[in-house]
Amino acid sequence: MTRFWPPGESTHRPLAPRVAAPREPVDPARIGRRVVRRRAKGMGAGAIAAALEEARFDARQASRHEDLADDLRSRAELSEWERLHQLLAAAAPGTVYDPDTDVVVQAELAADAAAAAARETELREAMRIAARADELQALRELGTLEQTEPRTGDEAVRDEITRRAGGYVQADVDAWLARALAAHLGHYRDPAAREEAAVLLTPPVLAHAALLAELARLVPGADVGELAFAARIAITESEAAGALAAFLTRVEGTPPGRLPAGPDPVSR
Repeated sequence: MTRFWPPGESTHRPLAPRVAAPREPVDPARIGRRVVRRRAKGMGAGAIAAALEEARFDARQASRHEDLADDLRSRAELSEWERLHQLLAAAAPGTVYDPDTDVVVQAELAADAAAAAARETELREAMRIAARADELQALRELGTLEQTEPRTGDEAVRDEITRRAGGYVQADVDAWLARALAAHLGHYRDPAAREEAAVLLTPPVLAHAALLAELARLVPGADVGELAFAARIAITESEAAGALAAFLTRVEGTPPGRLPAGPDPVSR
């Protein structure tokens, strides 16, 4: 039977929100430093000293106006002229300023390139998650999700599906992940992925997986439908489900008809 998402609504899925490219934040101080460097390129020590005096004069004038006193760009420009003045003063006579040989500038450019690469990686990952969320949502509607094996990163996709639904927890997606985790399907074949899942997945999903794993060992070949109660227990009482899974671990290996040794029952 076709399942609706969320329950009670049509199967027409809303379009995934467009992933906006992350933009470099506006930094007035950085803008001010860049303006100074462009202007200072090719200047000698004398010209930079004159520009510094002009910047100091402008700063004194601005300090008289309350709305200009905290101008971040102007303060950054003054600081940069002071730095370039010191740089040229320590250089050989006749040296002119070249931002291409300024170690401070080159370090900033390297940091900017690294930040841009990180933003690009973040954008690609967001696009991948959105596309995978669309795919899993379509598989749910077709009733073929159970025939799909999870991939690396599907824990984040689960979070995206939940976010799109306004906080509604996708019970079938959670059950799908729990069953895959319990049976070591998809990327959960890797022990490292299973360890990582303990951090990425919610306690109910983890408790469901643990309970399914123990039940499968105790009753090999049990049908998925027979174990539907495990999901209900995990959702309503995740701690109890985890405790039950731990208890069943002790039961494993006990001869049929006998419970594992434990404390004497309390007499009434």
